[in-house]
Amino acid sequence: MRKILVSIIWLLIFSKCVYAQDMGLFEKQWLTQNGDTMPFRVLLPENYDPSKKYPLVLFLHGRGESGVDNEKQLAHGAKMFLQDSIRKNYPAIVVFPQCASNSYWSNVQAVTTGSKTGKRTFYFVSEGEPSQSMKMLIGLLRNLLVRYPIKTNQVYVMGLSMGGMGTFELVRRMPNLFAAAIPICGGADPLTAKALVKTKWWIFHGGKDDIVLPVYSEQMVAALQQVKADVQFTLFPNANHNSWDATFAEPGLLKWLFAQQRK
Repeated sequence: MRKILVSIIWLLIFSKCVYAQDMGLFEKQWLTQNGDTMPFRVLLPENYDPSKKYPLVLFLHGRGESGVDNEKQLAHGAKMFLQDSIRKNYPAIVVFPQCASNSYWSNVQAVTTGSKTGKRTFYFVSEGEPSQSMKMLIGLLRNLLVRYPIKTNQVYVMGLSMGGMGTFELVRRMPNLFAAAIPICGGADPLTAKALVKTKWWIFHGGKDDIVLPVYSEQMVAALQQVKADVQFTLFPNANHNSWDATFAEPGLLKWLFAQQRK
């Protein structure tokens, strides 16, 4: 029994070390602009060749992964891009920026009723200056396009929850850049749909989501359809807020993403 217990402990330690080593493939970097700093992680393709050009995937995390540690933003989604099959079939530059704890990816107001932890209603502000983290994010994107050999017709953005909201806003603020976008359990102001038509969309949400209600994605899907945008919608009927788990397991997700190219 003692030997079995020791073996299990060593296995857990080994698994943790392997996980940490894998995450270490995402190089730590920091962008400083106008006195502010944004942490981000960069995963380069296997056998990276700077003389070749690669697609760029930007992944925006949710509220719970905000901070300055340059670690937490890898909690969801990073392991998907580390899979051997994904790295071999879809060589790309993958970037995970980290939003500051005192900021937000998008200009959204949340009104909570009953108590501080009660039901929240979101109001998306489509006018005005971007949040500080969005300003830094736009600066980071422009920096990446200069520093790395990127196929400018294959720039993609994905995001979950707060990052899903940021996905909509980033595309709106840079409408001529992204070939495709995947917002997960996010939302935006439906009146902004006209600014999003140059990008192809695959929107995901959990049918039982009680943190960010499915209606916020449903409204965006309807608005995008109204302006003839290329959009598809997947609603997971039994998923709650963590619909990103089901999204990452969606067959053909990355095959669809990397097939999209701007003309």
